[in-house]
Amino acid sequence: MNRWLRLSAAMAAMTMTGNLQYAWTLFVHPIMAGTGWKLSEVQWGFTFFIACMTWVMPLSGWLIDRMGPRVFMSAAGVLCAIGWGSLGHARSLPQFYLLYSVAGIGNAFVYCCSIAAALKWFPDKRGLASGLIAGCYGSGAALFIPVFSHLIRATDYRTTFLCTGIGLGALVVAAGQVLRNPPAGGLAAAPGSGKKGRGRGEEFNSWQMLRTPQFYMLYLMMLMIGIGGLMATAQVAPVARNYKVGATALAIALSLNPIGNGVGRVFWGWASDHIGREWTMFVAFFLQSIFLVSVVTVGRWGDVWFVVTMALVFLTWGELYVLFPAVLADIFGSRHAASNYSILYSTKGLSSILAGGLAAALFERTGSWNYAFHGSAALALCAAIAALGLRKAPLPVKGRDREGMPPEARLRSAGARE
Repeated sequence: MNRWLRLSAAMAAMTMTGNLQYAWTLFVHPIMAGTGWKLSEVQWGFTFFIACMTWVMPLSGWLIDRMGPRVFMSAAGVLCAIGWGSLGHARSLPQFYLLYSVAGIGNAFVYCCSIAAALKWFPDKRGLASGLIAGCYGSGAALFIPVFSHLIRATDYRTTFLCTGIGLGALVVAAGQVLRNPPAGGLAAAPGSGKKGRGRGEEFNSWQMLRTPQFYMLYLMMLMIGIGGLMATAQVAPVARNYKVGATALAIALSLNPIGNGVGRVFWGWASDHIGREWTMFVAFFLQSIFLVSVVTVGRWGDVWFVVTMALVFLTWGELYVLFPAVLADIFGSRHAASNYSILYSTKGLSSILAGGLAAALFERTGSWNYAFHGSAALALCAAIAALGLRKAPLPVKGRDREGMPPEARLRSAGARE
């Protein structure tokens, strides 16, 4: 079966599950009105969703590398349907958190299967393929935001959760039937593909990767850059409400943000294939720091400015879910791409703690979003500077013997002498 067909199936599944994250902000105030829960209490649900989505990925990635993605994508559709579809009928906060966490686990399976498909089937176009996958997750919600908004107005948020949960779960199961791992040994990059990633061609498993300082440098960078965009995702409607942004402008922002997110992921992924991962990281992360500050400065000037500045945040944020898996596969190989990236992806769970419940609690305490956005901008700037350091860092080596020669090379050398 053509590898592009497999990629298309993964893109369709990512489009569906992206709604669980990016359409969430539409439900925040209806849930508050229907239950009497506070903003921070509702937004802790978002934190639990992201945390479960990211922290279950190391186990799922390890299993996907060994058992294949089909069974996990099928299970993912069921979990997403149950978790998301039942959210509107939660009778208590613990039950609400549990159900959104179940949806997060299903989301993890979809994300892990899909990004692994891009990295394994497209060694010659890692930036572009992972950009298309991540772009569908980031921008897919743009197609469905009007549908979600209409359903909430026409029925209520409870019915909307149920109907959309069943629908997207069924489509994820169908997409999963197309996915497979490449043949043993993977696919070779096409000659003259122009890949700009740095690497020795060695294949690191997760344990070997965790023993290198380069991994922890990547982990810290992804953690720092992840906070601002997740905060914007979860809090765009509450921020707009605080700035007295009109309903029409908010609706436009909710449609443009995922489009900018998706376009940015594809563009920055394509750029990294041509100018290099680290230079792309520096430019994108530096711009992200500027645009985060602009939301709480320029964004206050009026509805149009709020829409523009928020869209720019999304345009320069979502690329971290393209650049990091690509650079990780460049440095550590693609054979164990699912399990390796799933460990790095766990940074999203830590970021969500600051971006969801704690950011909302900070606003409730201070009455201002300035602290959260300025702090996130400072972290994004640190990540941009670190990207330049990553470019100069030496590549990891799996192991060397006492004379400084890799064990595999020593065996080959000994065989040649004999």
